[in-house]
Amino acid sequence: MHIDLHNHTNYCNHATGTMLEYIEKAKKIGIDIFGFSCHAPMNFDKKYRMDFNTLPIYFDDIARLQQQSKNINKHYNDVVSSNQKSHQRVIEILSGLEVDYIMGKEYLLSNEVLEAKVDYLIGSVHFLGDWGFDNPEFIGEWKTRDIIKTWNHYLDSIQYMAKTRYFQIVGHLDLPKVFGNQMPLELFPKMEETLQILYDNNMVLEINAAGLRKAIKEPYPNYTILQKAKEIGLDITFGSDAHSVMQVGSGYEQCRDLAKNIGFTQVAIFRNKRKFLVNID
Repeated sequence: MHIDLHNHTNYCNHATGTMLEYIEKAKKIGIDIFGFSCHAPMNFDKKYRMDFNTLPIYFDDIARLQQQSKNINKHYNDVVSSNQKSHQRVIEILSGLEVDYIMGKEYLLSNEVLEAKVDYLIGSVHFLGDWGFDNPEFIGEWKTRDIIKTWNHYLDSIQYMAKTRYFQIVGHLDLPKVFGNQMPLELFPKMEETLQILYDNNMVLEINAAGLRKAIKEPYPNYTILQKAKEIGLDITFGSDAHSVMQVGSGYEQCRDLAKNIGFTQVAIFRNKRKFLVNID
């Protein structure tokens, strides 16, 4: 099964492409289960996310595409049963949101988002306090920061996020490496602790292809972290983290092969926040 659960559209303000364009691309490249996960509204860093007034429109558009896909599926089954041919690809469309978790600013999380009728929520850490550490606009801040303290703060944030149990998927786990600031080896025991906490709180680990498009040239998380995740028993899922139609499905083969080489045979999807496992192939 070709899965891609992490995709952003023009509703995010900093991504391009309509939902319909994303679905057409997903069908073209053979994605079986596709999820929208635009950045959820929050009264913080508003230019990089939906606003609250857009949220119902976002859900309505997904519902419309889901219904169209169901109609196509029904037509496909009718055609097959009458021994006629159909070239229309069937795709399952899931509804999700990527939600920022900022340790110390939990008051920014809204019930409107956390209680939304979605298939899954991706919990991600992009901010340490007010610092958007993965945003090129603020890359200069890295020069003033201690790398060990920064990674400690990040891992603490992931742990606190997992313990809320609000989220089904953890997004791009080792994101602070994006500009080359790899996690110091001495912090690997804390990463192991973090993976265990993710497992204990029923979260799924995303293999995110966006790192392949960055200077770091590797997925999030890296091979060593994924090996440890497999030992612990964490389930995985896949996401391209597309911010344009061209990026839909980007890097999937490399992420899939990485997972298979480590020994993963199944990938998680979510429907109504319930986890289901399907075979990678």
